[in-house]
Amino acid sequence: MSVFEIVMLMCFGLSWPISITKALRTKKVEGKSPIFMVVICVGYLSGILHKLFFAFDWVIALYAINMMMVATDLFLYYRYLPTEVTSN
Repeated sequence: MSVFEIVMLMCFGLSWPISITKALRTKKVEGKSPIFMVVICVGYLSGILHKLFFAFDWVIALYAINMMMVATDLFLYYRYLPTEVTSN
């Protein structure tokens, strides 16, 4: 366990509740990138797998919490994504 890893996860973790709150409040997701959020989830999943296989400690909880927040933001992206209406 590294104090730097903990600080990194806590700092990254502070931004997701802000993004989630904004999406819930405004119901707008312009400017968000689902590809970016998927890449971030893959990164957190990699951190979880590393902790499970090589360095198990309580920091795995921070990875899991962060990944759940990003997954929530990704869900909200698709929930509030405007549907395009085409007319003939």
